[in-house]
Amino acid sequence: MDFGLVLQTDPPGSAVVGLMRRAERNGFRYGWTFDSAVLWQEPFVIYSRILEHTSKLIVGPMVTNPGTRTWEVTASTFATLNDMYGNRTVCGIGRGDSAMRVAGRKPNTLARLGEAIGVIRDLAEGREAVVDGQPLRLPWVRDGRLPVWMAAYGPKALALAGQKADGFILQLADPFLTEWMIKAVRKAAEEAGRDPAAVTICVAAPAYVGDDLAHARDQCRWFGGMVGNHVADLVSRYGEHSGLVPEALTAYIKARQGYDYSHHGRAGNPSTDFVPDEIVDRFCLLGPPSAHIARLEALRDLGVDQFAVYDMHDAKEATIDAYGAEIIPALDR
Repeated sequence: MDFGLVLQTDPPGSAVVGLMRRAERNGFRYGWTFDSAVLWQEPFVIYSRILEHTSKLIVGPMVTNPGTRTWEVTASTFATLNDMYGNRTVCGIGRGDSAMRVAGRKPNTLARLGEAIGVIRDLAEGREAVVDGQPLRLPWVRDGRLPVWMAAYGPKALALAGQKADGFILQLADPFLTEWMIKAVRKAAEEAGRDPAAVTICVAAPAYVGDDLAHARDQCRWFGGMVGNHVADLVSRYGEHSGLVPEALTAYIKARQGYDYSHHGRAGNPSTDFVPDEIVDRFCLLGPPSAHIARLEALRDLGVDQFAVYDMHDAKEATIDAYGAEIIPALDR
């Protein structure tokens, strides 16, 4: 199993670079960041520094979207980083939550997202693609490679990930829901004539190592609120009891009363008071190293290829070090 570290690009950028260097030293292979230009600093500028100060780490957004940058600009940015540092990027992409809503825009449609996945990948790898009716190619790209991984929760999005994406990003670590969603992605891949096993499965969630579960829960409760944004969209689209989305995912948002993006992804987010302990325990990895190892082994048995640690709490360095010392080695056995 591979491991990734997920950060927000809070200033100073040098601190983000430092944590990514620490992650690489501890055995992490991927370095991810949020991508929301209003809330945080521009990630692609920081990726250049991360790549310069690491040797093998693969970097990318978790996740970008098709709306905040034109597709040829996104592709060219990835291709430039790859040309400079040797194909060490990955494009995580989704419809757009904070990046679009904070700017007063709606998330992108799945149709637009599906088109963008192919166009960005083709352009970044040197092939011609059509953007807004105009055939384009980046003539300077040589031997470029850009895997595009899609974030998804609902049935139509899961199907699109299986049909189009190189990888699937699931932002929660509940084994029951993970199994349901992996099956949906792989079924869609098979029906599209693709090899289902070729779709990389990445689970991303907060991890907090320690014996004080009450404190760990409070530090990670924000995650249930962030996931709740996407769940609210699913309930709006499919209904609460549609049978198309497991109630294990949707039931907990009944007490949700809006969301303030100024606290997005942060410990102590007041918009997440509705998230019960049960959801924090199911969606996140908390407790001593043995608890993390047991959950990760269960996820690996379901077909998860990478676990990406959301490291947004008061123990960033300690979490990275604990994973490097005890948890990553145990999953390499």
